[in-house]
Amino acid sequence: MDGRSRREFLQASAAAAAVTAAPGLALAQDGFPSRPVRLIVGFTPGTATDITARVFASGAADSLGQQVIVEDRPGAGSALAAEYVARAAKDGYTYFVATTSVVTSLAMKPDPGFDLPRDFAPVSLLATGAVVLVASLQSKLKSVADVIALAKAKPNEVLCANVGVGGLPHFAAVLFAQRAGIKLVHVPYPGSPQAANDLLAGRVAIFFSPASTVIGHIAAGKLTPLAVAAEHRAKALPNIPSMAEAGMPDFDASLWFGLLAPSGTPQPVLERIGRAAGKAMRAPDAVTAMSAQGFEPIGNSPDKFGAYLKDEIKRWADVAKAAGVKT
Repeated sequence: MDGRSRREFLQASAAAAAVTAAPGLALAQDGFPSRPVRLIVGFTPGTATDITARVFASGAADSLGQQVIVEDRPGAGSALAAEYVARAAKDGYTYFVATTSVVTSLAMKPDPGFDLPRDFAPVSLLATGAVVLVASLQSKLKSVADVIALAKAKPNEVLCANVGVGGLPHFAAVLFAQRAGIKLVHVPYPGSPQAANDLLAGRVAIFFSPASTVIGHIAAGKLTPLAVAAEHRAKALPNIPSMAEAGMPDFDASLWFGLLAPSGTPQPVLERIGRAAGKAMRAPDAVTAMSAQGFEPIGNSPDKFGAYLKDEIKRWADVAKAAGVKT
C-alpha cells in the first residue's frame, strides 16, 4: 500500500469509527423520526398516565411530523410495561411513560425485573398531579379522622382500593396506615377507573386516587373527598384540605409522569423528543386539558428530568425503609 493509499484508508477508517462511536449523529438528522413513535403505558385506558400520554402524543405529533401511538400494557404496577421498553430497540422509537408508581415499586421490591437507573435514559418530566383520598358515600366517612377511628374500631375491615401491588395508590395507603397506626384491607384493581367504579358502588370504602379519575365524581357529589395527599392543597381542588391540614404532616404522595427511553438511545434523539415534550405540554390546549384533570404540565429536558428522577428514587426508598413498606 503506497503512502497516498494508506492515508486514504486511515481517513476512511477514522470516519467510520466516528460514526460508530456516535450513532446519534445519523438519527439526529432531519430524517428522524421516519416512522411512528410508540409510548408504552403501564396502566389501563382512562387512567391518569394514559390521559397524560395522549395529551403529549397529540401535541408531539405535529412537531415531530410523525404519528405518536399510545399502547396500554397494564400489569404489576406498570412493571410489565417497563420491562418491555427496557428490552426494546435503542433507536428512539419506543418510550415508557413512567409514573411515581415505578419508583415506589422499586422501593418496595428492589428487583422488579429491571434496573431503573441502568436500563433507562430520562427524556422529559411531562407533568405532576394531585392524589386525593376519597371515600364512598355508603361508608359515611367524612374526614381522615373518621377513617382512622373506623379502622381502629374495626381492624382489618376497612376496604381500601389500590392499583397494582407497589403502585402509588397502594404505597400511599400502606404509608397512611403505618403513620396512623391502623390496618386496611387492600383490594387491587388493574386501573384507577375500575377502582373508582367499585368505590362509587360502595364495594370498597376508600381510595388514594389520582385527581383526574375522581374530580368529576367529587364535583357531582358522588364521592366524598377527605384530603389531598400532600402538604398543600391542590390548585384544581382548592376546597379539599391537605393531608397536613387533616392532621398528618410530612405526607406527600403526589403523582408525576415522565418519559423514559431504553438506555443507550442516542442523546441527540433524547433531546429532540425532550424539546417536543416541552412544546407539547406547554401548549395552551394541553395546559387547559391537564389543569382540568388536576395536573400541572411541565415538559423539561433530559438533564432536568434525570436530576428529578434521582431525587425521587432516593426519597421513596427512604420513605419505604422508614415505614417498613415492602411487598
